Amino acid sequence: QVQLVESGGGLVQAGGSLRLSCAASGRTFSTYAMGWFRQAPGKEREFVAAISWSGSSTDYADSVKGRFTISRDNAKNTLYLQMNSLKPEDTAVYYCAAARGFYGTARKRGDYDYWGQGTQVTVSS
Repeated sequence: QVQLVESGGGLVQAGGSLRLSCAASGRTFSTYAMGWFRQAPGKEREFVAAISWSGSSTDYADSVKGRFTISRDNAKNTLYLQMNSLKPEDTAVYYCAAARGFYGTARKRGDYDYWGQGTQVTVSS
């Protein structure tokens, strides 16, 4: 089992940047595919980005491609999401998630076994 704790959210102006972190407990972090999802008020949780266990493969939602970068440091048991050129529509609670035994990248919520509690990102116009 793995526990996930997100940090790095906050309030930023449009065009600004934030870097989210997701700290994972346990010694098996490097065996999990990881992902970021977000949920805005009144909307369903949606896929943002995913990374394979090795970090060699990444995948992004069209809405964030070219602006967000997902990465991981398996030595530090940490997942990152660098968010640049932020827009008001990026405002949401951001969640990291871990997929056990998944070889590549995962886009579906059902592919993930563990979730963090979320961190709020608010982008003002």
